Amino acid sequence: MKVLFVVSEVEDLAKTGGLADVAKSLPIALRALGHDVRIVKPYYKEMADKFKLPNITDEQHLVQGDKEYRFNIKRLELETVPVYCIDYPDYFYRAGLYSDGYQPFGDNAERFSFFSLAALQAAKALDFQPDIVHCNDWHTSLCCFLLKQDNSGFFAHTKSLLTVHNGAFQGHYRFADIPALKPYHELAAQIDGHGQLNFLRMGILYADKINAVSPNYGAELLTPLGSHHLYHEFHSRAEDVSGILNGCDYQQWDPSTDPWLPANYNADSLQGKQQCKAALQTEVGLPVNERVPLIGMLCRLTEQKGFGYLLPILNQLLQHNVQLLVIGTGDPVISDVLKYTAEQHPDKFVFRNDFSTRMAHLLEAGSDFFLMPSLFEPCGLNQMYSLAFGTVPIVRAVGGLKDTVLDLQHLPERATGFVFDAPESNALLNCLRRALLFYHEYPKGFVQMQKRGMKTRFTWHDAALNYQALYQDCGRKFGG
Repeated sequence: MKVLFVVSEVEDLAKTGGLADVAKSLPIALRALGHDVRIVKPYYKEMADKFKLPNITDEQHLVQGDKEYRFNIKRLELETVPVYCIDYPDYFYRAGLYSDGYQPFGDNAERFSFFSLAALQAAKALDFQPDIVHCNDWHTSLCCFLLKQDNSGFFAHTKSLLTVHNGAFQGHYRFADIPALKPYHELAAQIDGHGQLNFLRMGILYADKINAVSPNYGAELLTPLGSHHLYHEFHSRAEDVSGILNGCDYQQWDPSTDPWLPANYNADSLQGKQQCKAALQTEVGLPVNERVPLIGMLCRLTEQKGFGYLLPILNQLLQHNVQLLVIGTGDPVISDVLKYTAEQHPDKFVFRNDFSTRMAHLLEAGSDFFLMPSLFEPCGLNQMYSLAFGTVPIVRAVGGLKDTVLDLQHLPERATGFVFDAPESNALLNCLRRALLFYHEYPKGFVQMQKRGMKTRFTWHDAALNYQALYQDCGRKFGG
């Protein structure tokens, strides 16, 4: 099949989060299955400064209403996958992908509506007629709508798939801020109304198929509580909504070969993990003690990541024989509370308001537990990394966390971690206490759990097979 994979970021080229991981690994895995997959993404400043790419077509002209765009298409290879970059400096040659680091860019509606138009224009310019246009999150969801409005015949047999990586971000803007869509304002206004346009909502309404990045998150999107205020839209498309679990890059996250670690280890010998723990404790200034359980947490400092549950019980947790390390950047209110609490417990709690790849790998290897008490978590990758590193996840039963971590209390012979359900601080505290008790009282059982997790695999090959079936189902249902 021919697949045009339209996305706003790709790992190794431009990245802010997990979307970029998927946008690299999934096309590579699909390509390995024999599909002709081509990525289209913006040519951001960080790419333009690093890769001096030539234009591969004549300059493209795109006229929408009274606005004319002139842009270029550039190309590079990402392993086996061609990547076509939309070069329009007015929109993409700036520091940051979506924001200046603090505030979203004021012209994001225009930037990504143009990008959706330009991605489809690029397919025409390259004479690449896709069977599937695979859109990702709100940034590219308008492609689903635009495909249905195209009257050139070029996309007559093309179907669209919208993957929801995080439905909380929807791209909600005024029509007045989207001149690129001026020819469609009247139609779009009939659909959305009130002078506003919700990009993700338009994708949900017009995509031929919709999927989420884990089965459980797909199910949550069909509920009033888990639909991010788009219940009626998702529910109206219920038969077309599914979930496919993301994979994990086990070449990048393999403790037996990881170059970032001071010592390597595997499921047959965990000695190197203790060396990593000592190195982590030394680096962050915690007492070096292999018998004290170390809980690591690395994430954006946002409400989504469960800080509303964690912050109220931090002092109670730190009354136990435990060490806690939190690394991340984001909400200054959360940061201030973490900083203050750490100052009150210098021998037990360290907070670092930063991020680095090296520390991410060292934290995963050196921690005994990894904490993810998320409010919602579409898929989650860190719990997969933690399992691979023999670091036992402590998670809330939401989204992909529920799909990937098996709780000791419910499945003792297969357990890989500790899971709590209720969105409450006390439920989190009770789960943490269960985990600490198991660590102290059942050390052999804890090692067995570590090894069980290290042998668990969530591969991109399996994910690609599921996407292949979804593409084929899309074609069968709509006569492709």
